Amino acid sequence: MSCSLLEFCRLQELKTVRDFLFQSQKTEVEEDKAQTDELTWDTSDWESAWDNDGKEENAATPTSTAEETVGQTAPGWLQDCVVALSPCSDLLVVAREQKAIFLSAKWRTDDSGREEMTLAVSWSGTLSSEEGESVSSAICIPLASQKRSSTGRPDWTCVVVGFSSGYIRFYTEHGVLLLAQLLHEDPAIKLKCRTYEIPRHPGVTEQHEELSILYPVALVTIDGFSLFQSLRACRNQVARATAAGNDVIQPPPLAYKKWGLQEMDNIVDHCSVGVMATSVFDQMKNASTLGGFNASIKGSPPAMSQYVTVGSGPYTGFFYAVDGNSQPLLSHVAMAVASKLTSALFNAASGWLGWNKNKNKAEEEVAQKQKPKVEPATPLPIRFGLPDSRRHGESICLSPCNTLAGVTDDFGRVTLLDLARGIAIRMWKGYRDAQLGWMQIAEERGIREASSARTPKRHALFLVIYAPRRGILEVWAMQRGPRVGAFNVGKHCRLLYAGYRLMGVNSVTSQGWQLHTQQVCLLDPTNGALRTVNIPFHLALSDKKSERAKDMHLLKKFTTLLKSRDLEPDILESEAESLLLDIKHPAIKKQALETLLSHRSAPVSCLANITSTLHESFKNQDPDQVDETLLQFCSSQLKLLRLFCDIQDLNSCTDSTEFSPETDSLEGIKADLSRVSLILQRYSQLHTKPSVTFAQDSPDLPMTVQAFLSHMECTEEGALMVNCKEETEWNRLGNFFFWSSLCGKNSIHKVCETLEQAGITPQQLLSLLLSMWLLREKEILQKPEEMVQNLHTLLVTLSNMKGAVEETWDTQSISPWWQQVRNTCVQSHNAAAALLAAFVAHRAAKASITSRADIKLQAEWEAVSLELEQWAVCVRQLEDVLVLQTLLLLPPPQGTTGSAVTQCSIKTLLEGGAGGVADSVSKWVFRHNLAPEQLMEILDIKDKETEQETDENKSQGDKGEELLVALCKRFPNSLAPDLLFAHCCWEYVVQWNKDPEEGRYLSWAVEHLKLISNAHIQLGISLMMWSTFIVKRFSSTAFLMEKVGKAPKDRLCRRDVGMGDKAVTSFLGSCVQLLQILMEVTGQLVKNEYHLSFLKYFADSAVEEIAAPEFSVEEVWSGAEGPASIAELALEQRGVHYPLVQHHCLLASLLHTAMTFSMKVKPLSLFDSKGKNAFFRDLTTIQLMPNGDMDPAIVSLRQDFLLRVLTSWVQAIDTPSSSSDSGPSPLPSNGPMADWWPSLCLDLGSLLQVNPDILRRHHVYELYNQGLDLRAERVMLEVEDKDVLGSQLLVLTGQRLSYSLLHSQSQTQPAMELLARLPPTLCTWLKAMDPSELRCPAVPLSQTGRLISRLTEILPENHAQYSLALHLLEAVEALSIND
Repeated sequence: MSCSLLEFCRLQELKTVRDFLFQSQKTEVEEDKAQTDELTWDTSDWESAWDNDGKEENAATPTSTAEETVGQTAPGWLQDCVVALSPCSDLLVVAREQKAIFLSAKWRTDDSGREEMTLAVSWSGTLSSEEGESVSSAICIPLASQKRSSTGRPDWTCVVVGFSSGYIRFYTEHGVLLLAQLLHEDPAIKLKCRTYEIPRHPGVTEQHEELSILYPVALVTIDGFSLFQSLRACRNQVARATAAGNDVIQPPPLAYKKWGLQEMDNIVDHCSVGVMATSVFDQMKNASTLGGFNASIKGSPPAMSQYVTVGSGPYTGFFYAVDGNSQPLLSHVAMAVASKLTSALFNAASGWLGWNKNKNKAEEEVAQKQKPKVEPATPLPIRFGLPDSRRHGESICLSPCNTLAGVTDDFGRVTLLDLARGIAIRMWKGYRDAQLGWMQIAEERGIREASSARTPKRHALFLVIYAPRRGILEVWAMQRGPRVGAFNVGKHCRLLYAGYRLMGVNSVTSQGWQLHTQQVCLLDPTNGALRTVNIPFHLALSDKKSERAKDMHLLKKFTTLLKSRDLEPDILESEAESLLLDIKHPAIKKQALETLLSHRSAPVSCLANITSTLHESFKNQDPDQVDETLLQFCSSQLKLLRLFCDIQDLNSCTDSTEFSPETDSLEGIKADLSRVSLILQRYSQLHTKPSVTFAQDSPDLPMTVQAFLSHMECTEEGALMVNCKEETEWNRLGNFFFWSSLCGKNSIHKVCETLEQAGITPQQLLSLLLSMWLLREKEILQKPEEMVQNLHTLLVTLSNMKGAVEETWDTQSISPWWQQVRNTCVQSHNAAAALLAAFVAHRAAKASITSRADIKLQAEWEAVSLELEQWAVCVRQLEDVLVLQTLLLLPPPQGTTGSAVTQCSIKTLLEGGAGGVADSVSKWVFRHNLAPEQLMEILDIKDKETEQETDENKSQGDKGEELLVALCKRFPNSLAPDLLFAHCCWEYVVQWNKDPEEGRYLSWAVEHLKLISNAHIQLGISLMMWSTFIVKRFSSTAFLMEKVGKAPKDRLCRRDVGMGDKAVTSFLGSCVQLLQILMEVTGQLVKNEYHLSFLKYFADSAVEEIAAPEFSVEEVWSGAEGPASIAELALEQRGVHYPLVQHHCLLASLLHTAMTFSMKVKPLSLFDSKGKNAFFRDLTTIQLMPNGDMDPAIVSLRQDFLLRVLTSWVQAIDTPSSSSDSGPSPLPSNGPMADWWPSLCLDLGSLLQVNPDILRRHHVYELYNQGLDLRAERVMLEVEDKDVLGSQLLVLTGQRLSYSLLHSQSQTQPAMELLARLPPTLCTWLKAMDPSELRCPAVPLSQTGRLISRLTEILPENHAQYSLALHLLEAVEALSIND
């Protein structure tokens, strides 16, 4: 409403500051005081009363007076100091003579727990380095941060100090000297700074940053950009020099201009207005005044820098420096670029100290004694002035807008200057030793109209005058405005006005910054308080707009009142009511009322009383003067507040007397409950398990009046309407209205009557009731019978309201009222609560229809209604959903893959199409890690007709299998075995695609695929799996193996295929099985079942014999509309090209074999160009396949690969139990030791044009070589070319005997004697044998004997080596006899 003084900071250790600066005087004063103590008395009381005539000074405490007498007798000790405050208020410099103290901002917690800012001493010391010099002026310049994340806070603050010797020194906030410059040899009188400001209007000239230094007859200006860069560089160099232990730094060049101010007797202060562009008329006027009639005029007006000085002769001087007349001086530019100049030139051109670090000590001493040469000033004559021979100016203060300036003089006047016209426009008198400052106040938001949102903000300008002789601080509106504020502040304060902000800011970097700076600060030395002036913008406005502005500040005061803590409700109510009634403008009053109603701490009674008082005030006024919108808003909010209080009172009372519900309906509901009691119990056990919830989401959280008002609104007709945007809001509001009634804690009829009288429609009340009912499912299932009874009463009461069920409703049509209940139940994911609500609504609707039918029909006729049919279907669907949801809620066994529980409803199942139920069950199967065999057993149980028919609900909740059986009985069509297996197969392959490392997922997907009985579905699913998920990784594996030439390692597999080497092996095995299924299914669908390689190579030419299945859904779920199921998509797939599938199956087998046995092979090199081009094509297309005889070189590579496979397999199965006398041990069904590898090699050999007999002979030889004679004897029967096999095995027999007779370490004497008796030919042949080629040389002699006897049987007598075999047989028999 009015101006105010706000304390925002306080100085700590004020006595320490004063004692440090006046230390020399303190000792003298203490000595004088000790001598005169006995002769003097305390006169502080009457002296203080004599000097201070203001009420602020009369309240000065004795403690502050006692403190001021210590150290310095004069209480105004601060007036004798040089004081500079940073615009950001985070650094204060107090200096006197040679000493200075820096105080930095710190935050502390006061006794009440609030955070407050203080200024504490961060550095103190002596600044002077020249003899006899003292501090004459100081300024604190905050430097902006260059980081992108900066939001307007300064990076650091530079302290610039001017000395009486003429030196200008720059310090950090910690007192570290950055650089020193001697720009002039006279004392530096004043330091002033100008920083960048964003122009508020398009025509305003953009001002550049600048530091100006005033000397008695000269003015030096330093470019802000150059100064900013130099200070940053010096600070970095100081940091590096400190880290390196070096005290010498090299400052960069600094650009400045030096003007010699002429034609003015004495100058004591100045201000740099900045660059100004004159108009053409002013240019012609100035040229005529200076040059006369024949003066020349330039084409464009020159840009000039304006400087205004105050002093004497004249009293005020105006100087104009045309840009371009003087080149900027660069200090030490020559030294920076030409290091070969002489030291004399260095001294002549430089004013820097500590620059030349390479001089010897003698030269340095001489250089320090000699003062550096000072550059001459460029003469700048005065343009004009305000002559007043008797008046002497003392100070000048430039306004933020650079158009006005305030000047003080020795006559006690304050003069206001118009700088653009160079005239004085206003003068105040009676302000001796006045101190000035400016406040520029921006317009608050909300005052301007919304239509002018793009218009720039208006700014008001105020002049702040501090008169220390009178101890008063005044605020004056510009330019001719009245005094808008006055404060008694004391006679010894200092008014601190910076007039600038952060240096280093430009139009780009300042975008989005929030600059926190104080314009005017008042420092009180009595208590160390720093206060700023708060001026409302409206004080600068006219009377018409001032009323609106006053309302805005009343609103601000109203908001502050609501934010205040520890305020009694009665006081809050009275003050808020008074402020609200004082506001005149309707829009602002409405905003204040909205703020009050949204206040969380205000009690409901307080809000209701204030709103009622405001409403009564409107009624007492003239209707023409009352804003209709505001009146309607006030009445609607009052109505809502009264409704809130009424419902709150009803919820707190315990009267719960109700009418007894209808007996028939209640008995029907009880029958329904008993029918589903077991499944409800099981569902409740699974659904009510503890879970993590947040307190703010709890339904038990009480409803606040603010939330209630935000959820309700009043229509123009006076009715109330629920305005909830989110489901949680509906739930909370319904909980507030009806939960106590459902729990039986209050009267249901009273609640419904209150809500009906309030004007809320029955449809919205029904929505609130049902949303709350579904939300509270856990609590409802704890007491289902009681809750259902109260819900029935509530629903019947709401149905009897006016406007609920239409009176003209025909019972043969669908009622919108009951359809709303059904829609809510259909969409709900809370199956149990929706089912109970459906039970209640069904019975209530039936009772309503029956009562209506009794009127129209005779009693012996039963009422048949479409509405009841809809309810029967809905109840049946909800029971199905409940069983399904109970199954899905079953927790998976520990250690299995967990995932989110699928939430289902009637709507989701209908939108999921025919496969919605099967898809949900397949996800449950995956979560529970149910093996395909287990699922098959469960489905078999369903199909078996047992003699003892058990109740469907008897043991549904005991196990998941029983629940699944019960669910399959409810969905006989949707959960048919083929459909369920198809969805499970697809679910597993999808999960495998998400995590390819889990090869078990893909393996089980193939197992589910095998269990599908219908060939059409099996074919479509296989083809979809291959094209969607398999072929891309399959091709990547083939190309990777072809590239590396062997089974790739784990790292390469993960890089190219996306899974490890073990997972790749499992993946390839599943690929083989998938392609084999495709081949088998294709064989079932064709007319003849011969090997399909003999058929013509056409994709769709096969004539189908097996009929395609027809899908159907249950009758109650016939309205399902959604995407086609997986089985339906499978039927749409085209037939495959069998040779292409066989071709891929061959490659998959080769890849799987190579990965299993870690073999070196390039799989694609085993095929010709036609075969390579046919790989990875669409299986439904016809490709050019290899035919005829293959290249012998390729056949040789294939044969070598298959032989190595057999060798690897034989080595893998070699176990100690493999050669036992009882026969070979059984082998596993999977892995490298599986028993089907040899047969696979033979099948591959036939497809790869490799002679199978060669593979069998190699197989037999490897088995004997490994010592697996029993297995070899079985395979030997299948070999066709026995002669070649006999020759190979004869050599192996010779190697065994050679090892026994010649190389064994346990040689016996009979064996040696036998060796001597052998024929020489046989002996020589045995010695030529190399037993090291045998992998198992230590074979029992009996096995070798059986082998030789077999050889004599298979070798013909005319064979060349038959006699050798007989000799070997005799030798073995002789060895056996000796053993």
